[in-house]
Amino acid sequence: MAQKVNYRDIPAETAVSGISRQRLMSAASHAKASVWLDRYSLAPGATLELQIGRQQLAWFQVLQGQLSLEHAGGKAPLDDAHVCFLPPGFNGRLVADEALVLLVAEVPAALQFDPALASGGAALRIVDWKREPVLNSEHDARKRIYLVTPGLFGTTAIKGEMIIYPPGTEAANHHHEGAEHFMYVLAGSGTAWANEKPMAVREGDLIWYADRERHYLKSDDAAEMRFVEFFVPGRYRTVWAPGAMVCTWSPTGRNIGGGAPAREIAHHRSDAAMPSDV
Repeated sequence: MAQKVNYRDIPAETAVSGISRQRLMSAASHAKASVWLDRYSLAPGATLELQIGRQQLAWFQVLQGQLSLEHAGGKAPLDDAHVCFLPPGFNGRLVADEALVLLVAEVPAALQFDPALASGGAALRIVDWKREPVLNSEHDARKRIYLVTPGLFGTTAIKGEMIIYPPGTEAANHHHEGAEHFMYVLAGSGTAWANEKPMAVREGDLIWYADRERHYLKSDDAAEMRFVEFFVPGRYRTVWAPGAMVCTWSPTGRNIGGGAPAREIAHHRSDAAMPSDV
């Protein structure tokens, strides 16, 4: 059964000086989940150590602020345009240049979903989502930006994307077979349905759907709704409700700022296998 929680309702734990953590999704709160999700807040100058186990993978998305990612291969400046993949065995640290908010996810049994990770071939990946191509839905006004794919992160253990709903936009009812699914609302508000039961959603909400749970969303009329969604594992099948229009996505040839994208993605249907260019 779907579960929803807002970060404002989760007590903050002090991890180390200058760093607090809110456990949005854990083994305790979501017993059937295969992914753990935390929201970290860092004070300026605070340092967050990153140590990923040999059986695990992790990723983080910068929600607010600027920072540096320091690791054996160098140092990378990051801001709210970046999503980072941390492979099994990764060690590094994040240093906050200013007040910082992060969404951090960990798949504790990643090798179960992608045994190829055991070969050690996966590497740190940094994606600037503002440079990624935007795709338009052919049946409504939604937009999609891929964040985590085999092509970007080199693993099938997890897949993710950002979806943008203009005011008053509604998608079709569907479910996924072979993966659990969660969403984190970045902006706006609306209604989410789980097995035809509605629940109000707003900025800061985490919504978790079990494998095969039917769902769809509608944004409120007042403002755009934007969220990130992730699937574990990254290979699954999407099944649309009887009579629903299968979601198809067309390339715009532009990034979210209107410029040339970092790469190209061809037209595809959401009920088909993951395209090779994604």
